[in-house]
Amino acid sequence: MGRTGSAGKENAAQRFMRATGRLRAVFGPANSSALGHDMTEENRRLLEQRQAETQQWETVTRPDGSTYVVPKNPGDKSLR
Repeated sequence: MGRTGSAGKENAAQRFMRATGRLRAVFGPANSSALGHDMTEENRRLLEQRQAETQQWETVTRPDGSTYVVPKNPGDKSLR
């Protein structure tokens, strides 16, 4: 009686929420932290490293619309 739907069945979203509700009952709620905190020096260095790694690649788009990533300079092995 508490279920909705023409045949009285739960849809996938309702089953998912029921299942994750049971997990939250066992493990507790997801951890949430403030987004307004300052970056630590370690995180700042890691971010700079990741940004440098992404700059060595370029995205190529094929005529069919699919994309793939290729190195900008295939001879550069500095970050690989």
